[in-house]
Amino acid sequence: MTEADGRTARAERTRALIVDAHLALIADGELKPTARQVTERAGVSPRTLWDHFADMEAVMAASSRRQLEGQDADAVPIDPGQPLARRLADYARHRAGVLEALAPLARAADVQRPFSPVLQQNLRGNLARIRAEAERVFAPELDRFAPAARERAVLALTVAADWASWQLLRQYLDRPVAEATAVLQSAIAGILSETGTASPEATGPDPATPDPPKGNPA
Repeated sequence: MTEADGRTARAERTRALIVDAHLALIADGELKPTARQVTERAGVSPRTLWDHFADMEAVMAASSRRQLEGQDADAVPIDPGQPLARRLADYARHRAGVLEALAPLARAADVQRPFSPVLQQNLRGNLARIRAEAERVFAPELDRFAPAARERAVLALTVAADWASWQLLRQYLDRPVAEATAVLQSAIAGILSETGTASPEATGPDPATPDPPKGNPA
């Protein structure tokens, strides 16, 4: 390893320490960690923090990227060739697991997003990811829609699978994970049933599906 490679590796380790500390504070319930809190948790100096990040918005952006990388690493692609009932159950279970793990960081982002162009752009990017995955998983059903109706259906799927809808179910309607997952599954089946392709038995919860464990975004 060259000296330059060593410096790069050290810089990456330091950035990772800072992001780890930021995510840990958020997981502990601190929705807007300060620079002092982050440096104390990470065991680095304020100067080190600012050497690696322009501001706390940049730290939040790095934490969001970490979250997405974790989601991608853990994701098991759903085969669109599987029966619809199986895809509905697998997709709802997958989204529930992702959203439960995302919850602490998502709450923190909700607080900061009105003042952060970076977080606003991150949200648009995440919505695009949700849309693309829904279009892939449910392509056989969506392809039976007329173009305008298909667009409405895709937008409805995106809204149903987003954090905002999950937060309503979990936090404000106080539904347990299993019930919230069943509601998500039923909502998606209802959207797709406009084509007559979602059978009644596809709309119910999968009784063999356990609650996904709550996780931290770290």
